[in-house]
Order: sequence, then structure tokens, then C-alpha cells
Amino acid sequence: MIKNIILNGLYNNNAIFKQMLGLCPTLAVTTSAVNALGMGLATTAVLTGSNFVISLVANFIPKNVRIPSYIVIIACFVTIIDQLMKANLYSLHKVLGIFIPLIVVNCIVLGRAESFASKNNPLYSLLDGLSVGIGFTVALLILGSVREIAGAGTFFNMPVILSSYNP
Repeated sequence: MIKNIILNGLYNNNAIFKQMLGLCPTLAVTTSAVNALGMGLATTAVLTGSNFVISLVANFIPKNVRIPSYIVIIACFVTIIDQLMKANLYSLHKVLGIFIPLIVVNCIVLGRAESFASKNNPLYSLLDGLSVGIGFTVALLILGSVREIAGAGTFFNMPVILSSYNP
């Protein structure tokens, strides 16, 4: 079971490459590897934390308010991550801008809360959030790296393609 959860999150059900979910932040923030990594790790933290908490409280939430309740839980984690990034990684926070708060409504996060965390135990839900988050991060990092190398000739802001143009 644990092996399947991890493989599903990393590859078999990769949210970007297999399910085509979360494409708005994917296209918006993958202009560089640094931005992609920052957004991926922020989303991973939100997924892991919210999956864990939702799995703990899902049985106590009435069915008719479960989605709004999940959104509030997710929003709490997004707010924590947003404030931590603002305090410790201000330049990255400034670049990612509105896309950090929009993690709240990211269909990947809410989808995992509804389809997995609400139906499984805390350990499995934590592993699911972590593996889906890492799969999302890897996908963002691949796209961000390709875009940065092709667009700027750099990788993590270090030159990798020498330019013959000298103004």
C-alpha cells in the first residue's frame, strides 16, 4: 500500500504530466528553476500538512460542509507558508506573488483532500501529500529548468550557455 501511494504521487498519477491539473501555476511560475522549486516546495508543504489534518478530522465534519471545511484547513496551511516565505525568502515571495495564496484553490490540493485524505488514515494521507507534492515539484522543476535554460541560458541563475554576443 505504501509503495503504491508513493508511486502514484510521484509518477503514475502525476498531477501535471498525467492528470493535467494545476496548469495555471505551472505555466505562470516556471520561468526559472528557482521559482519552480519554490512553488513546488510550498505546495508540497501545504499538501502534506492539509492531508494529515484532514485525515484526522474528516470523520467529525458533517458531509454538507466538508468541502468548505477542507478549504479552511488548506487556507490555514497556505497562510502559514505564505508568511514564512515572506519573512525568510522575500525575493522569491515577491516573484511568486499571487500564486502562493492561489494554492488554496489549486485543484490538486483540494482533490487530494477529497479523494484521499478524507478516506485514509493519517500516515497514508501524510505520505500521499508528500509524494504528490514531490511529484508536482519535480514536474515544475523540469519545466522551469527547460524554460530557464532555453530563455536565459542559465540554470539556477548560473550561466550554462555561453553567448557569443558582446555589446
